[in-house]
Amino acid sequence: MELKAYAKVNLCLDVTGVREDGYHLLKMVMQNIDLYDVVKVNKDKKGINLRCSTSTIPLDNRNIAYRSAELFIKNYNIKEGVDIYIEKNIPVEAGLAGGSADAAAVLKTMRDMFRPGISNAELANMALNLGADVPYCIYGGTALCEGIGEIITPLKPFKNHILVLVKPNFGVSTKEVYREIDNKSILNHPNSEIIIRAIEEDNLELLCNNMINVLENVTLEKYEALNTIKKEVFNFKGLGTLMSGSGPTIFGFFEDMFSAQKYYDYMKLKYKEVFITRTI
Repeated sequence: MELKAYAKVNLCLDVTGVREDGYHLLKMVMQNIDLYDVVKVNKDKKGINLRCSTSTIPLDNRNIAYRSAELFIKNYNIKEGVDIYIEKNIPVEAGLAGGSADAAAVLKTMRDMFRPGISNAELANMALNLGADVPYCIYGGTALCEGIGEIITPLKPFKNHILVLVKPNFGVSTKEVYREIDNKSILNHPNSEIIIRAIEEDNLELLCNNMINVLENVTLEKYEALNTIKKEVFNFKGLGTLMSGSGPTIFGFFEDMFSAQKYYDYMKLKYKEVFITRTI
């Protein structure tokens, strides 16, 4: 079986508290974009064999897609094994949920192969053990995600809006960013109600004027290059810009493909991983 594993961006991200176990409570609006890995899963006699088009990615249980297969086999007492191949297009350590999307795709394909009666809700509940973004990736689309990622409210689809992603030549540790956010005094928090209204009205300008990601308080302070990338969005007539997740990927929304292409061409001279895509 073969499935596309779509990347996401955050249209807003707020940290609302910390649980006793150290997990941060979040309130964020997530949006799938038309940038994806391709995940192929075949039945095998036993065990888990993971292969990938990118040599830098671990192929054992350090890989979240591998762990998702392990979890499914254990939870549902599957006697057979699986062979998994991931064709990577989503940048790694980018804040785009590439690993989580791959894990969700493995769970969904294994469900269809071995236990077709399992609902998305049951899969998402199990997937929370893997990471905060995986339950959302089970559902995809446009959604409000709360708690530690397990409370998911589907929203009206916010489709076909043009954006350009710029992933700098470095990664960011999500754990470190969340550890440091606790020491920050955050003045500006996103208003998710306005973001949701903008989505319902399909009002890109209203959305762009209200996008806030509180994790920028950590990551943008560390990497001045990210501030420059954001400024350049407006130099090329972008409507709005934000960091996705814990970073370092910066995205900008554009009203037309001409402006987006000019920004893409300019940033491609500086960075290897630059993408023109759309919300889906």
